[in-house]
Amino acid sequence: MEKALLVTCGIEKEDSWEVEDASSELRALTLSTTAQVLEEVLCRRHEPAPSTFIGKGKAEEIGELCRGRDADLVIFGNDLTATQQRNLEELWSIKVIDRTQLILDIFAQRARSTEGKYQVELAQLLYLLPRLSGKGIMLSRLGGGIGTRGPGEQKLEMDRRRIRKRITKLEGELEALRRRRSTVRKKRLDLPLSTVAIIGYTNAGKSSLFNRLTDSQETVEDRLFSTLDPVARKCVLPNNQRVIFLDTVGFLHNLPHHLIESFQATLEEVTEADLLLHLLDVSHPRVREQNDAVCQVLKDLKIERKPVISCLNKVDLLSSVSERGKARLQKEFQSAMLLSVKTGEGIDKLLDQLTGTLQNLLTRIGVLLPHNKMGYIELIYSQGVVTKREDRQEGVYLEAELPTKVVAMLRGVTYSLRT
Repeated sequence: MEKALLVTCGIEKEDSWEVEDASSELRALTLSTTAQVLEEVLCRRHEPAPSTFIGKGKAEEIGELCRGRDADLVIFGNDLTATQQRNLEELWSIKVIDRTQLILDIFAQRARSTEGKYQVELAQLLYLLPRLSGKGIMLSRLGGGIGTRGPGEQKLEMDRRRIRKRITKLEGELEALRRRRSTVRKKRLDLPLSTVAIIGYTNAGKSSLFNRLTDSQETVEDRLFSTLDPVARKCVLPNNQRVIFLDTVGFLHNLPHHLIESFQATLEEVTEADLLLHLLDVSHPRVREQNDAVCQVLKDLKIERKPVISCLNKVDLLSSVSERGKARLQKEFQSAMLLSVKTGEGIDKLLDQLTGTLQNLLTRIGVLLPHNKMGYIELIYSQGVVTKREDRQEGVYLEAELPTKVVAMLRGVTYSLRT
């Protein structure tokens, strides 16, 4: 187990998070790996130092601390440039990784599916490629005269070509998997079922809610990014409407763009959903900033206008908050529902809210089914709410409220259809 020293540097006017909260999240991310946290160092700067990010004096101070605590690596809660990372490693003579690399390492540990592994590797290579500089500078001088290329530079170019070739291969593999996933999704979309994607900040309780709603046994752990690959399960709502719930990867503030690009196929599950169920950890001191982070990711995916139900989870941890205080929280988060997945508080109200919201996505129809299309009667009863039925000589007439997908299936197979 590697022993890590954590460094979080607050930069003025760059981040709405306090340095203490950012450090707390960095600690949680680190504990999600196999590393042991030795000590946390917090500092503040007006702007990053070009060579070391934290400045020469602070770098020397942390170097002494590393030697005194016998640290194996230093983890930054900020993103470092290749030059800053290399300078710090040379100064301290130990490994240095930044926030993005830490998140990529966590994802690499969590990836289980072939697609997830490919996506993580692609993100890692996209992160590594611009950092392949300075490797073998000493060897490049062996070439001698001006304008010649030494073996060190040749090795660097070979590494770059190899990485670019691997990136191209991974992108091809992911495109093939994306097409395959698209085919599976199309088959699922062809089913007359609405889809609800459970989204939220990492460790907000999404998998726990998913298990409770669908009677599933998906892995639930009190750590960041315990879910990486999306999972889909069916559920029957109180009005007998069947829906598909999707458990998705957790979001994070300042989510590395490598992940947004590489996990586009996975995030497509969110973009294709009919309704988003946004879960917030109301007990977290930075719940407002976490809400902003999720909204930013939705904006990046261009789905910020999709219907959303917001829930304030872990309300059981707010025993000291008055009812008036809870009401203010609900109002602040767009009439969000109070929920405790752990105790079950608010689950029934959530199901009623889901039913009502999806009800608005239903279409009221009158349909006359000929006798040779009786198979659609079971479909209508199972996927919607039938309000009237008449057995006629030419067929069966039904009035019902149905999902738009079912209505589309009925067009062309009936004598008459009105909406």
